[in-house]
Amino acid sequence: MKAAFIQQTGTPSVIQVGQLSEPTCGPAELLIRVHATSVNPIDTYVRSGAVAFELPAPYVLGCDAAGVVEQVGSEVTGFEIGDRVWCTNQGLLGVQGTTAEKITVDAHWCYPIPSNCSFEEAAANALVGVTAHLGLFREGRLQAGETVFVIGGSGGVGSMVVQMAVAAGARVISTAGSPEKCDQVLALGAEAVINYQRESIAERLREEAPGGVNLFWETRREPDFDLAVECLAQRGRMIIMAGRDARPVFPVGPFYVKECTVTGFVMFKATPAEMRECADQMNQWMETGRLKANIGASFTMDQIAAAHELQENATLHHSAELAGKIVIQIP
Repeated sequence: MKAAFIQQTGTPSVIQVGQLSEPTCGPAELLIRVHATSVNPIDTYVRSGAVAFELPAPYVLGCDAAGVVEQVGSEVTGFEIGDRVWCTNQGLLGVQGTTAEKITVDAHWCYPIPSNCSFEEAAANALVGVTAHLGLFREGRLQAGETVFVIGGSGGVGSMVVQMAVAAGARVISTAGSPEKCDQVLALGAEAVINYQRESIAERLREEAPGGVNLFWETRREPDFDLAVECLAQRGRMIIMAGRDARPVFPVGPFYVKECTVTGFVMFKATPAEMRECADQMNQWMETGRLKANIGASFTMDQIAAAHELQENATLHHSAELAGKIVIQIP
């Protein structure tokens, strides 16, 4: 079968596309014919070696996939051959990745694709959607009527946060870096979008939320705690999901006087039960059109090195070329 893999970590040039042996379906697994995967920042960190996991050799890239079940393990219930499914949380912690024509996945990481949702949409929503759901509801305890502020509402995770918060009945304020991206975030349901290239985030937030925001979602690699604590309401919550090497100044006094909390998390440490709760809610929202894929670029498997370069430039070098998720199509 055709697959995108690496034999050693490094730049996108280490990625190979070629033939590997088809995987064998275990008793608790599904064998899936993949039709779409996606590229996430974590994929570039693993490929480059910036995040050091034990990797199979060769290591197939990718965390997300959407496709059709071709074989069901003897211990698996709830799935049949021919089912359209999506999965995430692959390619991490020593598990093989997803960018291949066929993959095997433990059934407890797999979920049905809504009938009105394409393979590309399901793959694009997978990791970023689970991340957003965990942060908003498990960690952020979001309630209807609260105000959410998310940095980067046109990005992969940010666009999911905007849509899910709106679906949950929250008011959403966000940022974007151009008029076009601001319009895109408004179309996702945000009530107000701050163009951080032209406007002061702090000043606009004081105008839009004079009483403070209940949930501040930071997506940048360098968290701005001074801004967050200033803008948080009493007992406000801050969510952090990036900035592995960041060491920012923290305003301790204002933080504890407001009785705020800050939470960091990574989606790949969630339990199967926690992730299924996210997936079930995501599927409901996808089926009703309340959660839409934010696809910014599409590539074939043969172009995956270019896809990794695009993602890396956006994540590490602040390139404005990408808005949304990268999808890899596998015919």
